[in-house]
Amino acid sequence: MNKSTIGRRYASALFQLLDQSGIESARSALSALQQGLEEIPALKHVLASPVFNFEEKQAVLTELSQRMEAPSVMRDFLTQLLKKNRAMLLPEISEAFAELADQQQGVQQVWVVSATPLPSAEKEQIKQDLSQTLHHGVEVAFEIDPHLIAGLRIKIGSRVFDNTVLGRLTGMHDQLTKG
Repeated sequence: MNKSTIGRRYASALFQLLDQSGIESARSALSALQQGLEEIPALKHVLASPVFNFEEKQAVLTELSQRMEAPSVMRDFLTQLLKKNRAMLLPEISEAFAELADQQQGVQQVWVVSATPLPSAEKEQIKQDLSQTLHHGVEVAFEIDPHLIAGLRIKIGSRVFDNTVLGRLTGMHDQLTKG
């Protein structure tokens, strides 16, 4: 079983434990923890290292969750993650939890990556087109990656639609090298 499958299971369990009022605060707390693990090496070290015992790790997560005003259910959830040695799955859990929250609200998270900044009118058109195509609301995050050369890469859930020059060149290269 891979990390994302396990992360989805934990996210689903937490989601079911929360009432409607706690979902957004849990989402923002999970997102902050995910960001912390990705950007603060010391936090990752504390949670991953066997040098720190369970109580020390629990104290760190309890303090962080209190500062983020996370629901009390989430503090118990974080304790269970530590007991099961699953704290390093927080990034996967955070992403899966955000997807569940979006689904409940009838919104789909979509990432659009372009080689150059898109004009706001074009961004709005893309949002409208995606909303009509998916038949529900969308939350679109726009990113820039100059390596793409031109075109768009759109990520919806686990599906990626790559209509970039880099994607086409890579595809051609793969075909040529396969024979």
